[in-house]
Amino acid sequence: MSSPTARDSLNGKTREDAWQLVQENVKNDGLRKHMLSVEGAMRAYAPLYDGDPEYWGILGLMHDWDWEIHPTMEEHPMEGVKMLREMGWPEDFLRSILSHATYSNIPRTEYQDRALFACDELCGLIVASALVKPNRSLAEVDARSVMKKMKDKAFARNVNREDIIQGASELGRPLEEHIEFVVRALQGISNELGL
Repeated sequence: MSSPTARDSLNGKTREDAWQLVQENVKNDGLRKHMLSVEGAMRAYAPLYDGDPEYWGILGLMHDWDWEIHPTMEEHPMEGVKMLREMGWPEDFLRSILSHATYSNIPRTEYQDRALFACDELCGLIVASALVKPNRSLAEVDARSVMKKMKDKAFARNVNREDIIQGASELGRPLEEHIEFVVRALQGISNELGL
């Protein structure tokens, strides 16, 4: 399975278009940073699965763009996808966004779908792990420390641990290897994340 390239597959949409939508619709800085972290993880994963980093990155950036408009499982991401469809975003891209929400019942058939699902909750846990380090820095985080925090159910309690485990499995990667890969991807964009 190889994913389409951004140039060919986003109906002329660019990262700048995506970022503008995020800026207009996401006021919470933490949510913006979450979306940037998922973008970074997706860009890192794309070459491993013969994917286009730009396409995958934009997918990671856009996956929660409507959360503040539609903050319930009944609405997100389904209503946001309807809005994106009206704006001319392509159907394959929209299907991938839908697939990151297990409750949407859209199967994750493409590698970019699986990577998005695998990175979403994990990025939240990694960032939360960095925020409790003495220097609030991703440089202080590694897979071992994230796995330890993952076992602490009181820590970052909104992060779905089962989704992290299932995501690694769907990608066909051992959990610790997946965590370490995403930690390194986020360390590479730590300045952008302020961590």
